Amino acid sequence: MYQPPQFRLDRAECHRAIEAAPFATLVTREASGAPDADHLPLLLTPAADERSPDRLCGHIARANPLAHRLEEGMDEVEALAIFHGPQAYITPSWYPAKQAHGKVVPTWNYQVVHVHGRLRLIDDPHWLHEMVVALTERFESERATPWRVSDAPDDYIAAMCRAIVGVEITVERLEGKRKASQHKSLEERRAIYQGLRDEYGHDEQDATCLGGIPSSYSAGD
Repeated sequence: MYQPPQFRLDRAECHRAIEAAPFATLVTREASGAPDADHLPLLLTPAADERSPDRLCGHIARANPLAHRLEEGMDEVEALAIFHGPQAYITPSWYPAKQAHGKVVPTWNYQVVHVHGRLRLIDDPHWLHEMVVALTERFESERATPWRVSDAPDDYIAAMCRAIVGVEITVERLEGKRKASQHKSLEERRAIYQGLRDEYGHDEQDATCLGGIPSSYSAGD
């Protein structure tokens, strides 16, 4: 991924981006060498210390060809997980410079994280059950009345788990990028922030991220 220094995210920022947008595009290679992509939520387990790797965990359908490739003797495969954060087209109509001299063009601002690592299959009923519980708790936690795995009959959950297999990525390299007009003037970034809020309806968090301005900024500043 092309990464100008001003757009690069550090490890902690990459972790926050993954936590905020955990639905990933998982890229691997077929036996022929052709690229293949799957789409699934992955939960991040940060390393306990500097000597240990971060890990990403999730599950795929047992019928998925990726599961078949791993079951056929490929203990691990090279994988790339891509996490897409907020993104938006940026119109030059928002720029103050449009009125001043007209030398402006459109762009696209976005946040993305690439996770490179080794992918392995986990076919263990207990691990899968714990993974399903963890995923459910992660995405139900903000609901007033969260649904829980225990709300469904045990035999039904067991049958559902038999139809999936776990996947785990041992992270070898993280690359994060936030292209948010950071190299532009604060006046221009404020205008982008306001346009994202007023014209596109982005919430404050996404508008702040894509506008490349301090999180403490508000429209009244």
